[in-house]
Amino acid sequence: MRTDGVKTTQKKLNGMTAAFILAGSLLLLFIILPLLSTLFGTEPAFLRETLTDPAVRSAIAVTFSAAAIATLLAALTGIPLAYLLARYDFRGKVWVEGLVNLPIVVPHTAAGVALLMVFGRQAPLGKAFGAAGLRFVDALPGVVIGMLFVSLPFLVNAAREAFAAIDPELESVAHTMGASHWQTFIYITLPLAWRGVLAGAVMMWGRGISEFGAVVILAYNPKIIPVLVYERFAGFGLRAAQPVAVVLIVASLLVFALIQGLTRRRVEE
Repeated sequence: MRTDGVKTTQKKLNGMTAAFILAGSLLLLFIILPLLSTLFGTEPAFLRETLTDPAVRSAIAVTFSAAAIATLLAALTGIPLAYLLARYDFRGKVWVEGLVNLPIVVPHTAAGVALLMVFGRQAPLGKAFGAAGLRFVDALPGVVIGMLFVSLPFLVNAAREAFAAIDPELESVAHTMGASHWQTFIYITLPLAWRGVLAGAVMMWGRGISEFGAVVILAYNPKIIPVLVYERFAGFGLRAAQPVAVVLIVASLLVFALIQGLTRRRVEE
């Protein structure tokens, strides 16, 4: 029987175990019941009508593409940082790791205000980018950096764990055989860590498409799906917001399934 490195023991059901099962079941029910109610409580005809709405289709395109761009930017900068954190010990490393995780604990509306202070029209950096023809307020780049700020920890942390799981001796052997550091990373380290890195990228993309607080302050337009859900709910009520929410929930479930599949294959290997 596979244990995946985790020791498990078979215990008879007792009072404490039964109480824990009940408590855990209530928590799982709390998670799944609202999702199922939303998915199966939406009339198919109403859902089809919503999916043909140009505003909804535009929001879907903006949401998915902006999250993908944010993930790509995080990959280009976050994967090198993750490798450094996994392979090197240096003064202040714990602070760097804490800084990476800081967006998780900062309220996202506050993050939106902070980004606006840096990338707003009147901010020095915002003015500099504006002079080059790149603006962030009420523009796609603003959506991208809002998603990037709040979701980058997922990619960096997953990549760091994937790199840390690789035996450094493999890299040392490659170096003794004449491979450069770049060759070792590209042909040995990255192929061995790709499942973890990809899982982190998918997780970041999934977190990005669900972002609301930072984006709504920095770039209310073009609208993303979470903003459109809020706008429909505030303006027309639950019935108008429900089918749009279904689209977001389905996308999130697909991301969840993909992450679970990648994680399971990684464990089995």
